[in-house]
Amino acid sequence: MNFKLTEWNYVKHMRTMFLVSTAIVVLGIGLLFFRGLNLGIDFASGTRVEVLTEERVSQEEFTQAFNDAGVDQEISSVQYADEGRLAYVTFVGQLGQEEVANVKTAFTEQFGNDPNISTVSAQVGRDLAKNALYAVAVASIGIILYITVRFQFSYAVATVVAMLHDAFFMIVAFSLFGIEVNLYFIAAILTIIGYSVNDTIVTFDRVRENITSYEKERKIKSMDVYESIINKSIQETIVRSVNTVITVLVTAIALYAFGAESIRSFSLALIVGLFMGMYSSIFIASYLWLLIKRTTINKKKDTPVTEA
Repeated sequence: MNFKLTEWNYVKHMRTMFLVSTAIVVLGIGLLFFRGLNLGIDFASGTRVEVLTEERVSQEEFTQAFNDAGVDQEISSVQYADEGRLAYVTFVGQLGQEEVANVKTAFTEQFGNDPNISTVSAQVGRDLAKNALYAVAVASIGIILYITVRFQFSYAVATVVAMLHDAFFMIVAFSLFGIEVNLYFIAAILTIIGYSVNDTIVTFDRVRENITSYEKERKIKSMDVYESIINKSIQETIVRSVNTVITVLVTAIALYAFGAESIRSFSLALIVGLFMGMYSSIFIASYLWLLIKRTTINKKKDTPVTEA
C-alpha cells in the first residue's frame, strides 16, 4: 500500500483523533491533580549552589558534602558545565544564614573554591508562574483579535484552542516523566505557542483561499464541500509543515544531545511541542473550525424566512 501525505484523507480521521485528544486531556488533568509538577527553584522556594571543582563531583558526593556542613535537605538536581568542573546544585528549601556560612566554609575546604549560593523565595516563584499565565492570556486575546480581523472569529477560536492544547500536552508530559519545570520550560512553551499558531494560520490561510476560489464558481451549500476544502487545504500545506518540523527537530535534538544539561528540559519541550503543533493544526484546529461551520449552517437552516 502506497501512502502519500498529499493524498491522505485527513477529514476522515479527525473525529477519532479529536476524541483521543479529549480523552488524553481528561487523563492529563487527573495526572496533574494527583501527581503535580516537579517545580524547580524558579517556581518553588529553593536554593542554588554554584560550585567550581577540579573534577566532576557526583550527586552522592555533593549530598555527603552538604551533610558534613550540617544541611540534610535532599538535592533536587545537579547540572554540570565546563566539562563537569562547574556544578549547579539545587534543592527545595531556603538555607538560613548559619547554614550558608557553614556550606561556604565546608565547600571552600573540600573543593578549594568559595561557592556562590543564591535562594529564591516562594513569593518570587508564585510571581513568575502568575506572570507566565498572564503572558499566555494576553497572547491568546491578541491572537483572537488579530485573526478575527484578518480571517473570521471561527478561525480565531480554533487557533487558540489548538495553541492551548499544545501547551497543555507539554505540561502533562513533564508531569508524567517528572522532569523539572524551570524558566527554560516557560521559554519553550512560549516558543511552541508561536510555532503552533503559525502552522495553524498557514493551513487556515489556504482554507480561506480555497473557499474564495470555490465561491467564485458556485455557492457552498453543504458541509461536504467544507470538509472537501479542509482536506484539500491540509494536503496542500502538509509537506511544508513536515519540512518545518524536521528542520527545527534536527536542531532541537542536537541541543538535547550535545547542549548543556541545564537546557535539556527546553530542548525536550521543543521536541514534544513541534509534533503537537503540527498535529493540532490538522486534527484539533481544523476539526473545531468544521464544527463551528456545521453549527452556523444548521442555524441558518433553522432560521424561519419572513415574508415581505
